[in-house]
Amino acid sequence: MNLANKLTILRILLVPIMVVIPFFHIQGNIYGIPIEFLVINSIFILAALTDKLDGYIARSRNQITTFGKFLDPIADKIVVVTAMIMLVEFGHLPAWIPIIVIFREFIVSGYRLVAVQKDGNVIAANFWGKLKTVTQMIAIILAFLDPNAYGVIFDGNLTGYEFMINLLVTLTMSVSVIATIFSGYEYIKGGKDLFKGSM
Repeated sequence: MNLANKLTILRILLVPIMVVIPFFHIQGNIYGIPIEFLVINSIFILAALTDKLDGYIARSRNQITTFGKFLDPIADKIVVVTAMIMLVEFGHLPAWIPIIVIFREFIVSGYRLVAVQKDGNVIAANFWGKLKTVTQMIAIILAFLDPNAYGVIFDGNLTGYEFMINLLVTLTMSVSVIATIFSGYEYIKGGKDLFKGSM
């Protein structure tokens, strides 16, 4: 197994570590941010970095494998969805956001599977898909640093740091949701020919 694939597996193994952190009931906070949030965020950031690193290594060392093509996007989805569900559990994110993300991922994965089976081609990520990935990562990292829930800025009761961080979280997460919807639409539009004559 090459280094790129090992990093992908490491990214998946970081997920259960993220999930068990709340069970340790870590006490205390730093500047109003619970220490357990900072620990979870650090693990998430490490997972995000391995995503960039394994892709770079695979391309630069010509280590692109079928196993990597299969597992890498799955690992990304697992990390992002896990982090979002944890934020929902902590009361920092409304459930409809990860629901949209999961719905989109099922549709895109289905289209990709049909495309590969039908003509061997993989549907490439579009602009909206790339924007979705970047904004999701940034929004999740910021959300773990935000003492308040998504969209609290509209209540008008925040000042200083809390206002700025909540504004950034709300904006980046909203952009990620819009990009998620449009990228899913682009996949459906681009792959509609796959089902011609089969309905």
